Amino acid sequence: MVDITHKSSTLRIAEAQATVTVSRQETIDAIINKTVPKGDVFEMAKVAGLFGVKRTSDLIPDCHPLPIEYTHISYEIEGLNIYINIVVKTIYKTGVEVEAMHGASLVALTMYDMLKPIDKGIEINNIKLLKKRGGKSDYKGKYPRGLRAGVIVCSDSISAGKKKDKAGKAIVEKLKSCEVEISEYRIIADEVVEIQQQVNKLYNEGIDLIIFTGGTGLSARDVTPEAVIPLLDREIPGIMEAVRSYGQERTPYAMLSRSVAGTKGDSLILTLPGSTKGASESMDALFPALLHIFGIIKGGGH
Repeated sequence: MVDITHKSSTLRIAEAQATVTVSRQETIDAIINKTVPKGDVFEMAKVAGLFGVKRTSDLIPDCHPLPIEYTHISYEIEGLNIYINIVVKTIYKTGVEVEAMHGASLVALTMYDMLKPIDKGIEINNIKLLKKRGGKSDYKGKYPRGLRAGVIVCSDSISAGKKKDKAGKAIVEKLKSCEVEISEYRIIADEVVEIQQQVNKLYNEGIDLIIFTGGTGLSARDVTPEAVIPLLDREIPGIMEAVRSYGQERTPYAMLSRSVAGTKGDSLILTLPGSTKGASESMDALFPALLHIFGIIKGGGH
C-alpha cells in the first residue's frame, strides 16, 4: 500500500453514484410496493452497501483500512432508472472515494440479485464518483499566488563546512511543491545577531515567509527562538502546537522542540527543528494549509 504516514488526518467526504436500469414499469412498481419475492429491495440493498463500504479494504488490495464515521445511501427513481447515491465521511489521512464507489456497487448488485427473478433485462450502469472533499486538493487555489520565501539554516557546524545541509533543502523542496518562490537560501551560524539580521533583511525585502531551521533544541547553543521572539509583532502558538501534535504521533522527542511562529508586519516567521526528519515532518504538518494565512494577512480570507 502507498505510505500515508506523513499525511495529517482531516475530514474526508466522497459522494458516489450507480445506476440500475430495469426493463419495465412493473419492476419499479414492485419495488415501491414492496412485493418483490426476495423482500424489501431498497432496505436490503442499503444494508449490503453499508457492509460494502466498511469492508472495502478487505477486497481491494491497495485500499487502506480506515474508520468509516458516516454513510448515507439514498435512491432516486426516474422512469426505469434507479439512481443510487451514497455519501461516505471519515476523519483520516486518506480519502473515501473507493469506499463510496464500492458501496454503490454493492447496492446495485444486491438490487440486481433481488430483481432478476422478476426482470431479466436489468442493467447496472455508470458507477462513478460525483464529488470529493478533503486533503491537498481542498487547498488548490485557496491562497495567494506569487508568495516568496526565505529559508535560513542556523548551524555552527554546517556554516563551518563540517556538515552538509539537508533540512534546509527539504524545506525548499516542500515550498516549491506548494508553488512558493524561494527568494533566499542561506546558511548562517546559530548566533542571535546573525539571526536577527536575517529577519530584518528579509522583512525589509518584503519576503512573505521566513523559515529558520535549527537552533530550536535544548542546548545552550540553540538560540533561534530567543533571537526571533523579540522581533515578532504577534506570536501564533497554534502553528507550532500543530507541528508538535503531528510530531508526537511519530516520535516522543517532538515534545522537546522549542519552535515558535509569529508575524512581523505581513511576514510570517517560523523556526523549525534542525534535523532533516524534524524539518520535513514540520513542513508536512503545516503545508499547504498554512498558506491560507496569507489570504488573511492580505485581506482576502477569514
